[in-house]
Amino acid sequence: MAPIGSTISTPRVEADRLARTGGLANLKRRPEIGTFLVMIAVVLAIAFASHGTAFNALGVKNNLSIIAQFGIIATGASLLMVAGEFDLSIGSMIGFAGMSMAMMLKWGLPFGLGPAGPASAFLITLIMTLALGWLIGTIVVHSRLSSFIVTLAFLFFLRGITEVCFRGINQSTQISGLPDFKQESWFAAVFGGESFQWLYSLWFRLGGNVNRSGLQWVTGLDARVVWWIAIAAVAYLVLSRTQAGNWIYATGDNRESARANGVPVNKVRIGLFMFTAFCATIFAACQVFDTNTADAGKGNLKELEAIAIAVVGGTLMTGGFGSVVGVAFGAITFGLVANAVFFIPAIDGSYYRVFVGIMLLIAVFLNESVRKRITGGI
Repeated sequence: MAPIGSTISTPRVEADRLARTGGLANLKRRPEIGTFLVMIAVVLAIAFASHGTAFNALGVKNNLSIIAQFGIIATGASLLMVAGEFDLSIGSMIGFAGMSMAMMLKWGLPFGLGPAGPASAFLITLIMTLALGWLIGTIVVHSRLSSFIVTLAFLFFLRGITEVCFRGINQSTQISGLPDFKQESWFAAVFGGESFQWLYSLWFRLGGNVNRSGLQWVTGLDARVVWWIAIAAVAYLVLSRTQAGNWIYATGDNRESARANGVPVNKVRIGLFMFTAFCATIFAACQVFDTNTADAGKGNLKELEAIAIAVVGGTLMTGGFGSVVGVAFGAITFGLVANAVFFIPAIDGSYYRVFVGIMLLIAVFLNESVRKRITGGI
């Protein structure tokens, strides 16, 4: 492998700082293997308990909608945690971004409610959220304060300023009844429309996905599924195939050693805070253009769910190690459990929190075991 500070990067297995011992021994050392087994168990349990309804045409659509939401923000949180930092402002950023877009769309700002409206509202909001991500990262880097404390402060600040400002402007922290922009704007449809229509059409032609009238039941998946796949794929490639991936791992593993080897540690950290802000904005845009509504309270506790999914997916709390594949498995697991109440009425929705707590605690112990095996017990 080339030195960390060199301009040459060598391909490697994503999240893999493991010795290539091969076979079963190497598989056991993968951070995502435990999450994969739990995911399989959850899929089988829900399929059995729901008598298959959780995985019919509508069930797949609804489940993947929740899974994609989790996956988008958990991917951003995971990369930041690999670099040794946390972002507790993700949920508040979602609420801020959603209300910002909705307000511009409601009042016809900045370029009216024509085809350019959704695009301009999104881009201006994205500029603001990226600037906030840059500000958070800059404060963390130059103040040398814990990112936990700085982002906790922004959690309260962003949530409060969103509610105060929009209550003053809109006399309410909710906006509803927006026009269905995805019907007239391709840009809005990219976030709030449907995807994989061909898959559901094929399902119909094969004899499934049929309603009581014999017509096609579900026409496609939510567009957010594509966004999740795209963000996860880019994150995977960055970590496994680029020098930037080496930099992220090195920053989380040993910051001072990485800096001594030429890694732009501060730029990496600030860039990843901006990436979590980007993920939060994508999450918010999908909600706004899908439901034609916004609420300043959106995204509440999503930052904790994102961190929990990242940890359950094999990302170490101490940084330097993580897996985008594991995060995907974690998002699928959490999404299925969160949505199980709709397919299994006997389950109390509060059991989802019980599940999250148990899984998080187990994952911390397992991840610590993985870390010790990798580092030789250090």
